[in-house]
Amino acid sequence: MAVGLPLARWSLPELRREVVTRGLVATIGSTTLWRWLDADAIRPWRHRSWLFPRDPLFAERAGPILDLYAGHWEGRPLGPYDSVLSADEKTSLQARQRCHAPAPVAPDQPLRVEHEYVRRGAWAYLAAWDVHRARLFGRCEPRNGIDPFDRLVADVMGQEPYRSARRVFWVIDNGSAHRGVKGDARWLARWPTIVPVHTPLHASWLNQIEIYFSIVQRKVLTPNDFRSLAVLEHYLLAFQQRYQAIATPFQWTFTREDLHRLLAKLNTAALPMRSAA
Repeated sequence: MAVGLPLARWSLPELRREVVTRGLVATIGSTTLWRWLDADAIRPWRHRSWLFPRDPLFAERAGPILDLYAGHWEGRPLGPYDSVLSADEKTSLQARQRCHAPAPVAPDQPLRVEHEYVRRGAWAYLAAWDVHRARLFGRCEPRNGIDPFDRLVADVMGQEPYRSARRVFWVIDNGSAHRGVKGDARWLARWPTIVPVHTPLHASWLNQIEIYFSIVQRKVLTPNDFRSLAVLEHYLLAFQQRYQAIATPFQWTFTREDLHRLLAKLNTAALPMRSAA
């Protein structure tokens, strides 16, 4: 589209026709064109979604989270009686019973899953991840909201070492179940050792529990074929227990310095657009 053609993505044959039509070359083979693109690591047929940081306090809110992942808070190392948890909800997990049973894997034949299904209901899966101890906590609820999320927090805070911890940092987003000053005050009234730490707006990638949710999506929910909510709940919690048995802390390498470099790069890239506006 940027060159005036109704194409959002290009294939090799389309690129070949275009360079010949423009007179850039008299003729060219697909192999040569592929070699040129490969040399410059250009893949015009691929795309990746991302969110441009829109929170005006992005650095101020993201920085403390990156410090916690690195084992620091306000310039000091975390102590043995400090804990860091990352938590969120994965909502609307449907139990989809396929109209016909999947055809099993066979030689040279992948698993085949019926396209049509019957909806058997949906869960909200709420989970928390201990960033440094690699411990998991999770539960299924009919819907998300303040009370269901507080039940997850109660599950965690009722166990050691969190019950006796000096500080328990909870990295959370800005969802309605735990949003803003009122949500923080509600927690602190019940669990005074909690330190809520909110991610910037539209920055779920900073919340480590999302890594676990992506694993659940791949390993449990794809393909989706569950005859009831009870079966779906069984698989979610059984996988949680299995994963817990082998879990190690995620190797988080993105630091404050990386954040500053990224934001500086994005600001530089945005300057021409602002000037044009």
